[in-house]
Amino acid sequence: MTSKTVNLRKLTLGSGRPKIAVPITGKTQSDIIDQAKTIAEKQPDVVEWRIDFFEGVTNPDQLTDTGTQLRQVLGDLALLTTFRTKGEGGELSLDDRAYFKICADVINGDYTDALDVERFHDEDQVKATVDKAHANNVAVIMSNHDFDKTPSEDDIVSRLTSMTELGADIAKMAVMPQSAADVLTLLNATNRASSLLAQPIITMSMGDLGKVSRISGEVFGSCLTFGAVGAVSAPGQISLDDLRHDLNDLKLG
Repeated sequence: MTSKTVNLRKLTLGSGRPKIAVPITGKTQSDIIDQAKTIAEKQPDVVEWRIDFFEGVTNPDQLTDTGTQLRQVLGDLALLTTFRTKGEGGELSLDDRAYFKICADVINGDYTDALDVERFHDEDQVKATVDKAHANNVAVIMSNHDFDKTPSEDDIVSRLTSMTELGADIAKMAVMPQSAADVLTLLNATNRASSLLAQPIITMSMGDLGKVSRISGEVFGSCLTFGAVGAVSAPGQISLDDLRHDLNDLKLG
């Protein structure tokens, strides 16, 4: 089955070379806007705003004001907004109520093109957040991150499948390898899931061992990879310039 594509502004995810996202990890509004200006000059495909780093994230007015300014700086660049919880490698621990309130605040702010929604929260609230996002023309990248290990191939495929069943436009899974065999597990699962599902997927094996997974998406079926301009947001991220060269070297056809 050929994966359908997802459009974010002028960008199409799910066809051709994997696209590159670069994270913004600033703690203050001025830090965030400064990072955005530097990143925008490099013209990645997607900018990911990691709002769990932002000190004003729980204040809806500060969040919306910063998001609106960020939107102006980025112009036509696609924006993915992500609150990564502590348990999945993020900066803050929040209960479900606070987490989903922030998701709603982002959607209501009308500045983002896509929202990251973590898979393993209350399923009714996950579904409600997906519905709210779609009603406001915001795409949903549903995600799960395992910073300790690499689940089995069947488990990875099952988790990605469950995300699409909950309404995700794109399903994302990041895992930590302990061996080369773990990296192969992730790549095999990616290959399987990309052929099974009607939605694009994003996968990666983290750390140095998993770097090969960040550049081989076109072969195995991952539509987006994460690079760095300055600060990295996950172990194993490769600089944007190097990532562009790597992806071009490995392009098909």
